[in-house]
Amino acid sequence: MSACKDREQDPRIEGIASSIRVVPNFPKPGIMFQDITTLLLDPKAFKNTVDLFVERYTGKDITVVAGIEARGFIFGPPIALAIGAKFIPLRKPRKLPGEVISEEYVLEYGTDCLQMHIGAVQPGDRALVVDDLIATGGTLCAAIKLLERAGAEVVECACVIELPELKKRLTPNY
Repeated sequence: MSACKDREQDPRIEGIASSIRVVPNFPKPGIMFQDITTLLLDPKAFKNTVDLFVERYTGKDITVVAGIEARGFIFGPPIALAIGAKFIPLRKPRKLPGEVISEEYVLEYGTDCLQMHIGAVQPGDRALVVDDLIATGGTLCAAIKLLERAGAEVVECACVIELPELKKRLTPNY
């Protein structure tokens, strides 16, 4: 769990990690897909995942938990409820009714966009961004920009899975 680096010795982390299925060559050849549906089928691992985040963010004065579509919608709401924060969905275009603000971001082959309702975040809100996985960080960066444009202070991003092999490829060697 990338938000829990200081807790790597916590015995719950091994159980969480072992409950995530890796599916080779999905959705295309060469991709090692990290399937969290197997984690969700294990109530103990799912609870431990949420509990680790709740323990980390309790008492940090977070007022907003923003979940990135779609898997951030699975982990974000129970964290928000447990720490007494509101939950805000960050959605793909044309999924939210009413007025929205948008943030485009670059993908390997093209662009995408995140949107949030205008007024969902108030200036001075302290935000936690939640998603299932961090790969290149592009989606998380877009979420941060969107929240900051609305006046929030982003405290941290919380992801269940970090892809260290991508981190190694993207981090320059100094």
